[in-house]
Amino acid sequence: MSSSQTEGKTLRLLSYNIQVGINTGKYSDYVTASWRHILPYHRRLENLHAMARLLKNYDIVALQEADGGSLRSNFINQVALLAQYAGFPYWHQQCTRNLGHLAQHSNGLLSKIAIQKIINHKLPGIIPGRGAIEAHLGSEHEYIQIIVVHLALSKRVRKQQISYLADLVKEQPYVILMGDFNCSYSEMLNQFSSFGANLHQPHHGDGASYPSWRPKRQYDHILVSPAVKIRQYRTLPNPISDHLPVELEVFIPETIINKTSSEDSYHPVRIENRKH
Repeated sequence: MSSSQTEGKTLRLLSYNIQVGINTGKYSDYVTASWRHILPYHRRLENLHAMARLLKNYDIVALQEADGGSLRSNFINQVALLAQYAGFPYWHQQCTRNLGHLAQHSNGLLSKIAIQKIINHKLPGIIPGRGAIEAHLGSEHEYIQIIVVHLALSKRVRKQQISYLADLVKEQPYVILMGDFNCSYSEMLNQFSSFGANLHQPHHGDGASYPSWRPKRQYDHILVSPAVKIRQYRTLPNPISDHLPVELEVFIPETIINKTSSEDSYHPVRIENRKH
């Protein structure tokens, strides 16, 4: 380990598509248990408690497929609930598709580090409903740019969305981009490179995250810019949702990050957003 790395602080990150707190164990569940995406489900809170026990070990968590408070979630904002369960002082929920009382499709960000700035982005696409959360950790002039995303299923639309994201990150020295990309490592990296963004992650053969009960596809990723030094990257065996969570541990210069307490926070604060 180099001296420059030991001088930095360790930052632990997790990205998790939580499938609105639903547990899925086989493909047939998508049909036989499809009602759980619309109606309340008695095990949802139990599943969220189990997820929170994992999340509390991290400094920054990116959430996809959270519900912002509708019939199916008993009108509970799942991002806020996980912040409380897991002891995160700061949280932000971005509603990407508002279906009123039926569903509040959302991305989420949980943080134990004070956020200097946050912006909601609407990603391009034929059908509205995909977004990105951009958060700045540090000062106004020196910060880490963290982006939480959930990209489209269509390859053509994903390419448009990656082009949009590349424009956001390619001039930034410290970038961490995390989420459900709905595509392989090679497709994603090739497209970012073609749009002028230099991002990477440790590439390994066992990084499949979907479906959680028999992972075959690498859909969930955390990418970083070259200035962010990676200590560890892995997919975790936590098959509650239909996606497995992915973990990244990095070294960050102490001049940028001053961690807040990692103790549980019973009154988490919502981070206000600036619309883009």
